[in-house]
Amino acid sequence: MTPTTVTPRIEAIELHRIEVPLVRPFETSFGRETVREALLVRVRTDAGDGWGECVAGRDPFYSAEYVGGAASVIERYLAPALLAAHAVGASHPAPADGDRSAGVPLAASVGPALAFVAGHRMAKGAIEAAVLDAELRAQGRSMGAAFGAVRDWVDCGVSVGIAPTLEELLDEVTGYLEQGYRRIKLKIKPGWDLVPVAAVRELMGPGGLLQVDANTAYTADDIPLLASLDPFGLLLIEQPFAEEDIATHALLASACETPVCLDESILDAVTAVDAIERGATSVVNIKPGRMGGYLEALRVHDACRALDVPVWCGGMLETGIGRAANVALAALPGFVLPGDTSASSRYYAEDVTEPFVLGEGEHRGQLRVPDRAGTGVTVRDDLVHDWASAPPVVLAR
Repeated sequence: MTPTTVTPRIEAIELHRIEVPLVRPFETSFGRETVREALLVRVRTDAGDGWGECVAGRDPFYSAEYVGGAASVIERYLAPALLAAHAVGASHPAPADGDRSAGVPLAASVGPALAFVAGHRMAKGAIEAAVLDAELRAQGRSMGAAFGAVRDWVDCGVSVGIAPTLEELLDEVTGYLEQGYRRIKLKIKPGWDLVPVAAVRELMGPGGLLQVDANTAYTADDIPLLASLDPFGLLLIEQPFAEEDIATHALLASACETPVCLDESILDAVTAVDAIERGATSVVNIKPGRMGGYLEALRVHDACRALDVPVWCGGMLETGIGRAANVALAALPGFVLPGDTSASSRYYAEDVTEPFVLGEGEHRGQLRVPDRAGTGVTVRDDLVHDWASAPPVVLAR
């Protein structure tokens, strides 16, 4: 398909809540999940449909946002506002010079239209992703092409939850290494840190790429303990302290050799630059949903690259809808570390799209960047129906 400059007109927004069984329980310092409750957003336009995925969890533990709240704020505020903004047809301000959103005026209009609602970035990001998917499909462009991808394949890491026993952890990690994953990330919490990290480092050997993620589970009193992870040669330690506590992350960064990475603290390009300049982080985890969408994620990528700060793409147990967009994002030049863009089988026996499968041979441990229009994947309406946990909500002009 030859790319065009089509700007679709939004006609309706659908919300679909589904429950997808996980192939194994996933535990972090926030809790344990056995099923992924997902909120999918479908945007219908006069030029075709687009899908987005809200990364909020079932409960407000990782973030203040959660599935029920996201569905409510979209239904009551965000969707009506966006539909009203486009009721008479699309009217978009001219993008500034160098603006990465210049080629997607409809998607670029989502943020300003929804700015009257404070916060709720995950809900807003899901709508923006669906609009972006619809717009790029209408234009015949892939997300990778629109984002500025420089790779056809991206390195994959895998996030390993807190296991019931050390033996089960090592069995799980061994399986991922045999599958070819190029980086292992261990979830840690107080009481589950030094021993599992030491055991996995021994299993992987000194050259294996290993990092840890604390999900805000520690306090300033734990700085000496966290600094004692230095001998294990970790790629980074991710978000050990509360998201608002930039100062304590800066203290840890000055007290240890392991690079400190921020996740929950990074809400946009402004907070990313602030944290970097304050010495609180030397690596940034980019999660588009947490930042309000892929267009802001691009701005964070560009800001970090200008400061020579490496970034990687985090994961939120996305289905194939969110995974496809994340893989496209991870193909940008600033993503120099393997992300949490695992194969579909890491989480799901069956996905709502065609599955993402790890490559073989020279592409072992990598995923191919979709090159078809939009996200490049096809949503299975049958599974959206079969896995529905609530009736769909349809909002139209």
